[in-house]
Amino acid sequence: MKKTAKKRRTRPVARPPARRAAGRAGKSRLPSRRRASVAKPTNTRPSAHPTAKPLVANRLSTELAIFTGNANPLLAKAICSQLGVGLADCLVGRFSEGEIRVKINENVRGKDVFVVQSTCPPPNDNLMELLIMLDAMRRASARRITAVIPYYGYARQDRKDQPRVPITAKLVANLITTAGAGRVLTMDLHAGQIQGFFDIPLDHLYALNVFEPYVRQKKLKPLVVVSPDVGGIKMARAYAKRLKAGLAIVDKRRDSPDATEVMHILGEVQGKLCLLVDDLIATGSSLLEAARALKQAGARGIHAAITHAVLSGRAVELLTSSPIQELIVTDTIPLTKERRHPKITVLSIAPLLAEAIRRIHYEQSISTLFDGVHG
Repeated sequence: MKKTAKKRRTRPVARPPARRAAGRAGKSRLPSRRRASVAKPTNTRPSAHPTAKPLVANRLSTELAIFTGNANPLLAKAICSQLGVGLADCLVGRFSEGEIRVKINENVRGKDVFVVQSTCPPPNDNLMELLIMLDAMRRASARRITAVIPYYGYARQDRKDQPRVPITAKLVANLITTAGAGRVLTMDLHAGQIQGFFDIPLDHLYALNVFEPYVRQKKLKPLVVVSPDVGGIKMARAYAKRLKAGLAIVDKRRDSPDATEVMHILGEVQGKLCLLVDDLIATGSSLLEAARALKQAGARGIHAAITHAVLSGRAVELLTSSPIQELIVTDTIPLTKERRHPKITVLSIAPLLAEAIRRIHYEQSISTLFDGVHG
């Protein structure tokens, strides 16, 4: 007979009380190192909610770069101050023979770059600085390049109104696009159709948002907003609507590009305070002729709100003897000592441009910056 093997009895191993309790409660209460190691990273993209300000400031300083040429460095610094970022380092100088030399002194690869440069006098130098800076940014692999042009020069020739004349506004738009700009931010173009000359996105801001609080503070009543020519009716209507004022138009005949002859005034201005509005003042002949016509029509006081203070030729000298009591301008063009005058008041557009840059950087709408401006 074969002997059957006895089975060995094994005693169950007793687990410690703490481990048994954890086993009864389930494995879900135990920390899992494997799950923690593969956990998805937290989304650090800034929220549109206004409480995300510290994160916004941190991302602005690392992903956004603001450069400027020699056209208006004070405005660029004011914009950076509003945004809480430093002005990026860039060399914009001249070679010995006079050619423009540009060198970007910091890394811009993958960054959102804004180049602040008005094409104000001297227009040729400032335009070439802008084009060369845009080309340098493009070759340095910037993620996006926005040309911030507070004053867009070469804008007065925007159509062929005579035989054998160029359309320089379109030419400059092509140059800026070819140089490397992917977007343009500007203010109060001489003609609205210039926006269509660009094949890239263009954001058009209005100085009305800067002028309105100042004019309201002065409490000019009864107020009439006056357009110095027929072409500025739309802008004047927008000012009149926002300021809840009357509207008048100066009908004029232009004898030459720099001289005008006033014909008559459409609207009631007698015994009222008049506010002349326009996009730029160059020699001042058009504006001063309109002011004299308003004075002869019985206007009690005359003020002017002009966005771009070119003030070429004898404009400042003529302003002294004009009936204009105050000329309100912006800092799209820097005023040199020779062009300063007690009648001239300068308002800064830096807060408006800074807010537009911040919204563009975060891919937010900027339409709220000019809602209600269109007449």
